[in-house]
Amino acid sequence: MSYPRQAISVITLCFISLFSSAQQIPMYSQYIMNGSLVNPSFAGKDGYTTFNLTVREQWAGLKGAPETYALSFQTRILKDSYISKSTIVRSKVVRPTRGGRVGIGGYVFNDRNGIMRRTGLQAQYAYHIPVGEKSDYTNNLSFGLALTAYQYAIDTEGQIYDHDDPYLNQYDRSVFIPDFNFGVSYTTARYYLGFAMTNLMRGTVLFTESNAGNLRSELGHYFLTGGVKIPLGGNWELEPSGFLKSSDMLLQSLQLDLTTRVYYRDDYWAGVSWRTNDALIMLIGLRYDRFYFAYAFDFALTDIRNHSLGSHELTLALKFGDSARRYRWINAY
Repeated sequence: MSYPRQAISVITLCFISLFSSAQQIPMYSQYIMNGSLVNPSFAGKDGYTTFNLTVREQWAGLKGAPETYALSFQTRILKDSYISKSTIVRSKVVRPTRGGRVGIGGYVFNDRNGIMRRTGLQAQYAYHIPVGEKSDYTNNLSFGLALTAYQYAIDTEGQIYDHDDPYLNQYDRSVFIPDFNFGVSYTTARYYLGFAMTNLMRGTVLFTESNAGNLRSELGHYFLTGGVKIPLGGNWELEPSGFLKSSDMLLQSLQLDLTTRVYYRDDYWAGVSWRTNDALIMLIGLRYDRFYFAYAFDFALTDIRNHSLGSHELTLALKFGDSARRYRWINAY
């Protein structure tokens, strides 16, 4: 084998190994906008019916850099929405009924990193238990379970590689992987805390030699999220939050996002986030009627900043109604 072929083989094998062990799941800078992407117990937690589109281009300008697309849906399955109670003649007080406890959601996604492609879907089920005397959406202890199914593939279309490379040709180019994720969270009107685990079954075989029994499984990932809203007076509000990520590699893969966002009347917000050993992130967003628009720019703090134009993430959301309790035809389970 010639030296260029050897170099291509070594680089390709190293790339596959690093990606398989450290970047099996996509990265999100605006996890606050759609918590169910990282924790299924957040599905339906606020009672809205929400459609959400997330597009992320990581390390723009670098060929083969990660790209992620996710389209999600979530809602709360509720009881009849309103009851009327007569107080005096020709006067009624309209109050919302107690919300149902079941949240459902899901999303389809496509995640590409170099020649590696991950395409699939996830279905989510969450059960929200009211805590305390309040019977609305304010205080909830929630549990969530998600079924994930996706195709993990080597996609060399449009990529430069050695077609005779044995490291690529002797491995399966596509596998189908079913798995489960689990999450638990506690939310109030002012703060939230959540923990989630992915790949409970550790996936199936990733890329194995066709005639060998040498198996490689996925890593499990662990997410800890939390945040608090602090009134600043008037129409202003401050929200510091944290997002701790790890995997079965434990300390080798430990990463923390520390974020602070400032809101004005819940219609406009801006913030900054610091991701350890990775990036400084600028966040902006606005709400118009039932539409939400948010953008994040990641400025790399590592040497990769010399080869890319930063990372871009766009999130668009559509939320129906002041609260999903308005849909009085939906019954609770």
